Amino acid sequence: MATARPARPARKAAAPAKAAGAANKSPAKTAPQRAARPAAAPAKHAPVKAVKAPTAKATSKVTAPAKNEKKKDKPEKVKVVRDSFTIPKSEYAAIAELKKRALAQGSEVKKSELLRAGLMLLAAASDAAFGKALAQVPTLKTGRPGKA
Repeated sequence: MATARPARPARKAAAPAKAAGAANKSPAKTAPQRAARPAAAPAKHAPVKAVKAPTAKATSKVTAPAKNEKKKDKPEKVKVVRDSFTIPKSEYAAIAELKKRALAQGSEVKKSELLRAGLMLLAAASDAAFGKALAQVPTLKTGRPGKA
C-alpha cells in the first residue's frame, strides 16, 4: 500500500522584473527551483491469471438450443416491397366490387390482400389456365396517366 504524500507548499508569485534588470539575469536564476521529489513506487497489484477461452464446441452446445427456442417463439418477419402500377378504371372498380363481396361473406380485405389472393390463384393454376388468363389481359401503356 502506498504512503500518502505530504502536501505541496504553495508557490510564491514571482515579482515582475524590471525591464533593464531582466536582460542581465539568466533564466535559470529567475525561475523558481523545484525540489526534487522521490520517485513513487509503482502500485503493486495481484498477478492477473490467464483465463482459458471456451472452445467453439462447448459454446455451440450451450447456445444452440437458446437460439432455436427464440426462433420458435417469434414468427419470422416477412419482408415487404412497396410498388405502384397502372390499372384501367374498370379493373380498379372490380377491386371495389370484390371488397364488397368479401364484406358480404363477413371478412374485410384490403386491395393488396385481394391482389395477393389473385396471385395465389394464378400460381396454383395449370399452365393452360395461366396462359388463357394472360391472353385476356390487354397490354397497357406504362407510366402515370395524363392529366384529364
